Amino acid sequence: MELAKDDRTLHDRAPGGAPPARAARLGPWLLMAGLVITAFNLRPAISGLSPLLEEVRDDLGMNGVVAGLLTSVPPLCFALFGTTAPRLARRLGPAVVAAAGLGAIAAGLVLRSLAGGTVFFLAASALALAGIAVNNVLMPVLVKRYFPDRVGTATGFYSTAFALGTSSAAALTVPLTHAAGESWRVSLALWAVVALPGIPAWLLAERHRRAAAPASAAASAGTAPAAATGRPRLLRSRTAWALACFFGLQSTAAYVTMGWVPQMFRDAGVSAGTAGVLLAIIMGIGAPLGFVIPRLATRYRRQGPLIAVLGVSGLLAYAGLWLAPAGGAWLWAVLLGIANCAFPVALTMIGLRSRTSAGVARLSAFVQSFGYLISVPGPLLVGTLNDVTGGWEVPLALLAVLMAAQIAVGFAAGRDRCVDDGH
Repeated sequence: MELAKDDRTLHDRAPGGAPPARAARLGPWLLMAGLVITAFNLRPAISGLSPLLEEVRDDLGMNGVVAGLLTSVPPLCFALFGTTAPRLARRLGPAVVAAAGLGAIAAGLVLRSLAGGTVFFLAASALALAGIAVNNVLMPVLVKRYFPDRVGTATGFYSTAFALGTSSAAALTVPLTHAAGESWRVSLALWAVVALPGIPAWLLAERHRRAAAPASAAASAGTAPAAATGRPRLLRSRTAWALACFFGLQSTAAYVTMGWVPQMFRDAGVSAGTAGVLLAIIMGIGAPLGFVIPRLATRYRRQGPLIAVLGVSGLLAYAGLWLAPAGGAWLWAVLLGIANCAFPVALTMIGLRSRTSAGVARLSAFVQSFGYLISVPGPLLVGTLNDVTGGWEVPLALLAVLMAAQIAVGFAAGRDRCVDDGH
């Protein structure tokens, strides 16, 4: 497949990046390889931990509240560190930042496996999550920059890789633990290896960027005023805030799913291995759907109806987890997997709501930083409610209310509006 049909369409520069014609000569497949490898590594640090949360809690002496904090750390780190991505990309170039992000992921996973207590475990996790946060924000930017005429297709590729990485970690971590002599430390550390191949791919792209340093410097200088004026406009933009709220609510649902749904299944009598497979199904459904749904989203001027379909699937899954968590576990996993496809829709809408890659960079940082900040209390509150009530009924009721709000705000975020026009 030709992912960039004409070099002339790559007229837009990301701050600090390579001239489009030179970047195009790197070959669209090299760029796509970097995107795919990076996307694959954006969630194993989280989904690989979920099926082993009980073992990690016992080994490190965590109570339910601290475990809930552990599930809230990812969105908190994404909110804090994601804001640095546009600035780093302008200064160092997006390729080098993406490579550094992968390095931070690998280092954090290795250090986490060496933790002897909760504090060090959280600190090492934060390092990995910082790398993920920066690359989270860069993904829509890189797509808009290198594949402006193929936003849906390119988003589909990395959404599929994202889902495969998430589901692979969920499905394989428990068997890897058994193979490693019941050591959760070894099985979690092994995922660091998967992040390494992406580093040379991005550094090769950066070498070409450095060859055009004067033009890149001029581009950076030219984009600085836009960055300065763009941020206040986003703070007044109803579209940007609707996107941020939608992103925050879908992130809440996703992190509760990754952090607590395996435990819901285990509390209903499902084994740890099966709970991991169920989580893998939830995340794995995003592989085929993650390729189709972004392309579908770009075909329509309004994404609200698509968001509603995904939300209703989530509501049905929550009802099933309340009424028959073990008996219908496989069906609830499928429905949750469909609901989780709100994530690629959110990323696609970020790319559609600004006309330039510089605008997408600012919008992506704004939406993801505020969105992840909105999602921070959710997993912690779910864990606390479970501790207080001794069951999952109240947490599931809360999740249903949040899903209904997600559908409502999704209609506002899905309107055919552009933040560049002041909407």
